[in-house]
Amino acid sequence: MSDARTETGLMARLDSAAADFEQELSRLLHWDVSEDDGVNRIVRDILEDVRKRGDAAVLEATLRLDRVAAAGIAELEVTAAELDAAVASLAEAERDALEQAAARIRSFHERQKQPSWQYHDADGNLLGQQVTPLDRVGIYVPGGQASYPSSVLMTVIPAQVAGVREIIMTAPTPDDVVNPLVLAAARFAGVHRVFRIGGAQAIAALAYGTASIPKVDKIVGPGGAFVAAAKRMVFGPVGIDMIAGPSEIMVLADASADPEWLALDLFSQAEHDEAAQSILVSASAELLEAVHAAMLRRLPAQPRADVIRRSLAARGALIKVPDLDGALDLVNRIAPEHLELAVEDAQALLPRIRHAGAIFLGHHTPEALGDYVAGPSHVLPTYGTARFSSPLGVYDFEKRSSIIGCSAAGAANLAQVASTLARSEGLVAHAESAEARIPGYDANR
Repeated sequence: MSDARTETGLMARLDSAAADFEQELSRLLHWDVSEDDGVNRIVRDILEDVRKRGDAAVLEATLRLDRVAAAGIAELEVTAAELDAAVASLAEAERDALEQAAARIRSFHERQKQPSWQYHDADGNLLGQQVTPLDRVGIYVPGGQASYPSSVLMTVIPAQVAGVREIIMTAPTPDDVVNPLVLAAARFAGVHRVFRIGGAQAIAALAYGTASIPKVDKIVGPGGAFVAAAKRMVFGPVGIDMIAGPSEIMVLADASADPEWLALDLFSQAEHDEAAQSILVSASAELLEAVHAAMLRRLPAQPRADVIRRSLAARGALIKVPDLDGALDLVNRIAPEHLELAVEDAQALLPRIRHAGAIFLGHHTPEALGDYVAGPSHVLPTYGTARFSSPLGVYDFEKRSSIIGCSAAGAANLAQVASTLARSEGLVAHAESAEARIPGYDANR
């Protein structure tokens, strides 16, 4: 592994000691986040059409893009009876799995709730913060080939725990094919209304509101290029969670790791799509080779072998580093969406991880458990945005209002400071407004 990149096998081999490592690392991490003008034009037209014509535009786009005909939006709204029927249609094992996952996700997010608080300072002024939930949110759930009931639980339950008054879910059903697991998950998670609508038209309806679909305060949830572009364009009038890129996993492993397990862990991300990224970092050249051998042997048995192979070839890598310090530096530079610490003492490394969406500790914690049932939301920052962003959580469905209540004595004292600062900024009315609270102030001077 002396070369920075070797094209033999499934994926690139990089060595941090090689002269061209930085160049090859940049190539590996590069993802074109520039906006597609063609996609943007289509999305902009859909958004404007829905904004102007409401339900009619949504129905026309749904017929054109998803091949679903409906005389009105009411035909695309899922009834409570249909949600119950979806639950009843599940096999016992599927129903139990959804119930257990929902319970664990709810338990975790209950611990994220933040209380409102107040205190009085020395002058008797009341200061504090009031935490309140959003009134109405929209949850976008992908449909078609990418139909994930787990995403329903991971997005809806934090909103429900936050106390959002109305949770509206949209999910496309191309060719009128409904996934009962998605509807059952909506029932378990506590969605209030569900519409079988997808794409940019769903984002537009949620952002602007129509006669049948109420306007929301925030839109969250993953989607493809058209959904991502739509979310970007409507941001401002409504909030959004993030613009997510392809899924990522980075595994930091030492010689104590099981190569067979790591091979499967890397596959678990690569099977999402060919743009997903799987990276293994280790100081052990022997481990890297053993993992690669395991991947070669196991890949033919994978149902999504073609997708995995393309993903690994395009964006996967085995990276050799000189030591643990080098591995940790690389982790914090990349700021991965998912980070597995497949090392003997993972807990000891935790304080040194500054940037990662979710951190999985030890050999018995594969990322796949976090995708479904561990508890934290699997909606995570991608493309290095873990440097400044956090996983989706209860706090994304809450807002905070500052509380300020001055006593007479407190206002008089604070007014002196406020007046000085206001006049230094040339804002005389600000200064006089504060000064009016000082005893003896002459309003007519």
